[in-house]
Amino acid sequence: MQQIGARELKRAVGAQTAAARTIPFPRERKAAAGLSPLAQAIASQRIAPAISQVVLSGVVRLAEFLAIAALGTAIYLLYVRTAGTHDWYYVAAIAAISLTAIAAFQRAELYDAPAMRKHFYQLSRIAAAWAIVFLIAFALGFFLRLEAIYSRVWAATWFASGLMMLFAGRIVLATLVRHWTRQGRLIRRTVIVGGGPAGEALVKSLAAQTDSDLEICGVFDDRADDRSPPSVAGVLKLGTVDHLIEFARRTRIDLLLVSLPITAEERVLQMVRKLWVLPVDIRLAAHISRLRFRPRAYSYIGNVPMLDVFDRPLADWDVVLKWLFDKIVGGLLLFAAAPVMAAVAVAIKLDSRGPVFFKQRRYGFNNELIEVFKFRSMYVETSDATAARLVTKDDPRVTRVGRFIRKTSLDELPQLINVVFKGNLSLVGPRPHATHAKAANRLYDEVVDGYFARHRVKPGITGWAQINGWRGETDTPEKIERRVEHDLYYIENWSLLFDLYILAKTPFALLKTESAY
Repeated sequence: MQQIGARELKRAVGAQTAAARTIPFPRERKAAAGLSPLAQAIASQRIAPAISQVVLSGVVRLAEFLAIAALGTAIYLLYVRTAGTHDWYYVAAIAAISLTAIAAFQRAELYDAPAMRKHFYQLSRIAAAWAIVFLIAFALGFFLRLEAIYSRVWAATWFASGLMMLFAGRIVLATLVRHWTRQGRLIRRTVIVGGGPAGEALVKSLAAQTDSDLEICGVFDDRADDRSPPSVAGVLKLGTVDHLIEFARRTRIDLLLVSLPITAEERVLQMVRKLWVLPVDIRLAAHISRLRFRPRAYSYIGNVPMLDVFDRPLADWDVVLKWLFDKIVGGLLLFAAAPVMAAVAVAIKLDSRGPVFFKQRRYGFNNELIEVFKFRSMYVETSDATAARLVTKDDPRVTRVGRFIRKTSLDELPQLINVVFKGNLSLVGPRPHATHAKAANRLYDEVVDGYFARHRVKPGITGWAQINGWRGETDTPEKIERRVEHDLYYIENWSLLFDLYILAKTPFALLKTESAY
């Protein structure tokens, strides 16, 4: 039996996924067909977008801190301020008690989603924690001889009204969390990869967890039915791993749990090589393994140990930060670019007949087809909505104005509308490619294995590849390979500062127009 460690496994998986760009394996385009009727029925169900439990917990913490501090301040201003007391004493007390209360609520596990659903559990613990905070404050005031400085009426009123406010807020919160849970927005939609005894043991272990946030959608396994039955511990098998890729493109999947034994290294690597292109968390179940790593090598789902193989590139607060960056900075850029866009629109209308804007279908996040706005740069009768034929130097299909705006990338400015209003593009990310875009007369995903891994994040107007010179015509396989290579680097190394750096470098990159036609 071959034994591997957690680090060795991750290193091997990383090497395999890097090699996926050069070593052929079954492609997604061929795997798209053939979903079973049951898998199609599940994938066609309308699923609400997920709410991050990490973000929800953070928002509730911030809201309660601000509410507690605001209430203490309001009581001080209405009752105490007129007596001519020292303001800074009260400011310090309000800040200290508010922070201590949030720390006490955290210690009482009141910011976990399961706890937020329970009325009695929340209210009893809120009351106990709130009382303890004020008892600590009173004790400190007594021992430090500060009781003469602070108003007892202020403290008693803040305690009583604060408890009522927290009770009311938590009742509303519990109602919202229950509603979101019923909608599936606080549930992690999960798929089990691999059936047989290992899969059955995993499903039973997960089912035994109390207050689990998992919803198991089905099992996908490459083995024949004699080794992988059509039902695993009551969960139906929906298809093979190749079918899983198409399934995850059609419906929201948050988590993939690979139930193969860790010692089956080759099978684990083969499965992960196929699945890494999806924007989901991938975990390798270690519940039946006789190998034992240090506790910090594992993450846990309830009591079930897992090895983290891949995390989605953007999750929780990263998603919020990128969304805010796109909306705020994108809105400012759109406002600043409005006069230039108006001038380009007038020039297009004067130069040739037809609409100002040109809409093109391209691949977006998780291979979703989106419509991208551009200024029209070709004659109407020769427009190529699918980009089946590359634009080349002195291409007769391009108008006079079109040559200029393509050279200067002014034709891309309307994509700010996609960023700010439609939300299907980011300012920075892998450039969205047209559905039939080709390199050397071959579709991009036929040239680059693992090509669709670049769709694990939302596409952008500009990107790491573009500021490094990989923009414009892709007439050779090397050009699209280098572009994808840079896109994957960006995805794995994303940060808000990285986005700012790329955005700042973009105007200088646009000055190089040799390959832009």
